[in-house]
Amino acid sequence: MDIYVENPDRVRSAEIIVGIPSYNEADSISYPTTIAAEGLRRYFPDKNAVIINVDNNSPDNTKDAFMNTPAEVPRIYISTPEGVKGKGNNIRNLFEAAVELQAKAVVVVDADLKSITPQWIQYLGEPLFRGFNYVTPIYVRHKYDGSITNHIAYPMLRTLFGLRVRQPIGGDFGFSGRIARAFLSEKLWNERIANFGIDVWMTSIAIARRFNVCQTFLGSPKSHRAKDPAKDLGPMFTQVIMTLFDLMIDFEYFWKDTKESWPSSIFGFGLGVDEKPPIVDVNTDALYESFVSGFDTYGELWEKIVPGPELAEVSKTKDSPKDKFYYTSDLWARILFGFAIAYRNNSIPREDIIESMIPFYHSRILSFVNKTIDMGTKECEEYFESINRIFENEKDYLIQRWDEDQLKLGHKLFNY
Repeated sequence: MDIYVENPDRVRSAEIIVGIPSYNEADSISYPTTIAAEGLRRYFPDKNAVIINVDNNSPDNTKDAFMNTPAEVPRIYISTPEGVKGKGNNIRNLFEAAVELQAKAVVVVDADLKSITPQWIQYLGEPLFRGFNYVTPIYVRHKYDGSITNHIAYPMLRTLFGLRVRQPIGGDFGFSGRIARAFLSEKLWNERIANFGIDVWMTSIAIARRFNVCQTFLGSPKSHRAKDPAKDLGPMFTQVIMTLFDLMIDFEYFWKDTKESWPSSIFGFGLGVDEKPPIVDVNTDALYESFVSGFDTYGELWEKIVPGPELAEVSKTKDSPKDKFYYTSDLWARILFGFAIAYRNNSIPREDIIESMIPFYHSRILSFVNKTIDMGTKECEEYFESINRIFENEKDYLIQRWDEDQLKLGHKLFNY
């Protein structure tokens, strides 16, 4: 893939890089660029630094907005060829830049961030100079923001790989030059990872390959363009979930031998945050309608994916009034495991499996909204913790069903 590079300062090496992936972010990229430059100047004054915009050839002049932002730090613009999109492709270009520039540390922040402070660069960057290879954020988010994280990515990664990483697909993170080389050598790479699957792929690789992973307190809530989980899925849901399930298949040997979860190392310390994250409005009518109509659209398919007892139990809820709709977290865990196993079996087209999962995802969000409607942020986080422990308690069920289905498909567990 031929990439376009603009390097007016002729940077040939850098100890620390701030990377900003983008597509059509001309109206927003200047702010994180300015703040990143201030963070580098203030907290890494003795390090050779550069800010790199890894872009998808944005037609809205993102490049000019980035390069013309006043800053005392050198900048490089790197773009995929015209027609090549995807956050993962941008991040891969950042891996290659990190290796070529012999960087020790790379900090990545979203181009639409409104809440970034100079300290974010410090908090995400410092651990990389102290022996850590991968850094994920801890920040306050609205209880209905990051629904794919809260209800699928976090509980699944914690249950599978055993490390408690609260924001595994947070968008703001840090990685070392060493792990950048490892990422480039991984065999699992496809169009889903080249797009929205990149975050869950990186976090899973970092844990499963036993790199030093930590979380870091960022000190302020994440503020960006929040999305309604009822309508703003787009391709992100499909790409994240399919990547997660691909990783389950590739790292079966690892997660089946992981019996419990443990806290990651945590860098820095948390402070009470008074500022509230942006409110996320949820269209509960759309969530309810998606699930109820799903029985007509996907009923026959669900019978092949979700085990009979679980499907019968969740079917009872479709007659509940919208504001009373609820089912338990252990049932959600078993349903999610069922979709992962059906994906692994590959007897149904995988795209059909994931598409049919969306109404169940919507039902889970509706169930969660009804349960937490009167909960504050702290109480909600405690509830998330209890949900994750329920997922971990269901892991034996997952392994048993995973192995039973392998035997049904004629895959022997032992070959003599």
